[in-house]
Amino acid sequence: MKSSSKPRVIQSYEKLSKEIQEQIKLYYSEGYMDNLIEFRNHNNELVSALPFETDEKIYMVRMSIRKAQELIEEDSDFDDDGNLLDSKRERYEDKYSDLDYLVSDEDSDDDMDD
Repeated sequence: MKSSSKPRVIQSYEKLSKEIQEQIKLYYSEGYMDNLIEFRNHNNELVSALPFETDEKIYMVRMSIRKAQELIEEDSDFDDDGNLLDSKRERYEDKYSDLDYLVSDEDSDDDMDD
């Protein structure tokens, strides 16, 4: 994800819209834990978050490693190994096919090989 002058929003996963949650699932289809970053907030406290950038905003979705595990374990969209189910992936890909920011770096590399 590229940084820019877009507004940055720090928010908990539960407070995100259903659409943003679905887009995050699609973008991080192999789970959230390995993609968490740490940064200092305005109170200089160390915060753990999942970054997610849309055309309008950069979201820093507050979550700990434990919370990331719980979200995946409790979400029926993910299998027992923590991967987004193929049926859900296809549904979300169809639903959000017009959003360029959901193309992961790996997908971009694959396109270049064609």
